[in-house]
Formats: sequence, structure tokens, C-alpha cells
Amino acid sequence: MTEPTDLRSRLRVTADTLLALRPAILAGEPWPLAADFGHGPEAAWGPPEVLAHVTEMLPYWLGEAERILAGWPTPVPFGRVATDEVRIAIIGRDRTVPLRELFDRIEADVARYERRLNELSPADLARHGLHPARGSISVQTVLDLIVVEHLEEHCAQLRELLAATV
Repeated sequence: MTEPTDLRSRLRVTADTLLALRPAILAGEPWPLAADFGHGPEAAWGPPEVLAHVTEMLPYWLGEAERILAGWPTPVPFGRVATDEVRIAIIGRDRTVPLRELFDRIEADVARYERRLNELSPADLARHGLHPARGSISVQTVLDLIVVEHLEEHCAQLRELLAATV
């Protein structure tokens, strides 16, 4: 099982990778807003949509991990799927927020994760909740796959978007 310190380290490395893209992304402003920022095959996100999504996903999934921890020993329902209307609406709203503000929010949310991970034990990470698509999954899986690995995917996505503008 992954220890809380390992998760914290992976999160920090991934967040630092994303935050290192800040100067290049800010230099590319103004970025056009995507015509379709939903979840369908026609959706195409630019930096405003990616960063808006990251700023909504980080606090959302920390809250969902807390929901699992608070509900234990009974596995509680938690989470959402990519087509969630509230998720898409928040991205639509926040993609117009200045990008420097979105980066500041990401930095603050990563610090919240790091503080919380300092408090979690391996037993806490092993607690399970019931996700609507994935079924029974642990807090560790939420943090590993839904937060850190997903954040890594968005780092790669932003690098690709920057490379395409050169």
C-alpha cells in the first residue's frame, strides 16, 4: 500500500510540474475559449478549460475523500462521472477567471492536500467508498488515480497545447 508520504511526494512533483508551466501559459494569453468544453468527442479544451477543471477537481476530490473517511466503517456513496452537469458548469464559469488566479488556486489546494496527507494513516487510505462507475474503491485509489494520475494527464495536455502554439 502507498504510504501518505509517498502520495504527498507524488502530488508535489506533479503539482510542481504543472506550476512550472505557468510562465509559458501566461505568456500565451489571451487563449481562445473552446467552443465545446463538455465531455463529448467534439470537446477540445485549451489552457483556460484545463486549468478551470483542475481548480474544480482538486477541492472536489479532497471533499469526496473526506466523505469516505467520515462514513467509515460503512462504505458511503461518493464521487461523480465526467458528464456531471455541475462539473461542466463550473468549468464553463471558471474558464473566464484570469489564469494567474487559477494557478494560485491550484497552489493553495495542493497545500491543503499536503496538510491532510500528513494526518492520514495507511488504515485511513485503505477505507473504501462506493463510486458510481468504479464501485468500491479506497481513499488511496481516489488519491492515486483520480487526483494524482489525472493531474499528470492534465500536465501532459498543457505541454501538448503549448507545443502546438510554437
